[in-house]
Amino acid sequence: MTLAEPLNKKDQNTSQSLPIGGTDSDKFNYKEVWYPLFFLDDLHKDKPNPFTLLEEDLVIWWDKMEQQWRVFADMCPHRLAPLSSGRINDHGLLECPYHGWTFSGKGSCESIPQQPSGEKRHQSSRACVKSYPSAIAHDMLFVYIGNADNAPLTPMPIIEPLTENEEKWTILKTFRDIPYDALTLLENVLDASHVSYTHHGTVGNRKNAAPVELEVKTTDRQGFTGFWAEGPRKGTLGSQATTFIAPNLMWHDLTSKQLGRTMTVVYATPISKGKCRVFALFPFQFASKIPQFFIKLTPQWYSHLNQNTILEDDQIFLHYQERYLDKLGGSEKFNKAFYLPTKADLFVSELRKWVIKYNADLFPDQKFPETPNHDQLIERYYSHTQHCKSCSNALKNVKKIRFTTLIILGILWSLIPVIFLYIDNLPSGIITIVSIINLISFALYLYLGKLEAKFYHGEKNPSRNK
Repeated sequence: MTLAEPLNKKDQNTSQSLPIGGTDSDKFNYKEVWYPLFFLDDLHKDKPNPFTLLEEDLVIWWDKMEQQWRVFADMCPHRLAPLSSGRINDHGLLECPYHGWTFSGKGSCESIPQQPSGEKRHQSSRACVKSYPSAIAHDMLFVYIGNADNAPLTPMPIIEPLTENEEKWTILKTFRDIPYDALTLLENVLDASHVSYTHHGTVGNRKNAAPVELEVKTTDRQGFTGFWAEGPRKGTLGSQATTFIAPNLMWHDLTSKQLGRTMTVVYATPISKGKCRVFALFPFQFASKIPQFFIKLTPQWYSHLNQNTILEDDQIFLHYQERYLDKLGGSEKFNKAFYLPTKADLFVSELRKWVIKYNADLFPDQKFPETPNHDQLIERYYSHTQHCKSCSNALKNVKKIRFTTLIILGILWSLIPVIFLYIDNLPSGIITIVSIINLISFALYLYLGKLEAKFYHGEKNPSRNK
């Protein structure tokens, strides 16, 4: 597969395909998997983009000569400086920040500024940077950090329903780095019964809590499928089908008369022990064009603020939950650690059984990092805003408008002594107009301050507790 080539269904149906996670039937290899790293809209073409996958530091950059994205090991072969701290030079090459070595899209070294004229030490294999296969699907950049020869033979985790009648789908999407493991994230989203309580006040309602009779339809090393006949909100939305594609993709899919067809899709990309990046997609095929119209009008950054709030509904307690499970023996002891008396937990059990059966624990020999304080657990800037073009641009604009509002307030306040000095000679409406402008500016300044804060951190008190 060509680097950063858009994927289609034909690519996935090769008769020579390899199983996801390697060929060892008794052990799942997390490196032999395609992972999403970024939405394409959030990647910068004018500078390197860093990311850490399975504790391997990567650098993503735009090769303008070949017009495609490249993914390298984020380490210069010379003195091991991170290439993500460098730049893309005027010739379109990736340049190391330490000594200026440059690299082409294939990973070969093109120049060593310090070598004498006529020498060709840059042509040594030791001067090359390790390059990884990458591809594009669902407007996301995927990478494969396992055996490069296996990449074109290993199926990518594709959302099959979205490949059919793509033009009919309206998709909301977001991402965030979250302070718990990818398996914990998937387990949480597979658990449909938590929505009415955990997300009460955002996307849930305690009044909708009811028995959840789940059933597993198919299961194997590549994942499982399930079904909920009654479906959410006490059956008012119709039945819900669930798909888990090991090890990093799951979705719920339902069709209702009220909403049309709706999906909840989650990719979980493992960064390190106790940290992953979530990619959440919410595809809709509305029964009416009216909600589709309003969704398209909504700025992406505004949608992201709301979606971050929903993620934070369970972000803190999931961070602790996975550490408690680890102390009680992890996946191997999940049945003893968890009390799972109802079918509402069937998908949770199935995921943990999959982990046990295929020896698929993430970072099994490592300890969790120290737990940060609550403010750090719900911070938004470093986990989302700085990586999101829509939110980072919105934050800049909010700051500019707020600063302009502050200047206007300063001018208005400076006019107060003049107004009082010449109050008898001024038209009666002037004082009223200045007062209204002053109140509006002050209210806008306060509102923008609260809005600006939302790009940096979430609310400590979730909606369900208010």
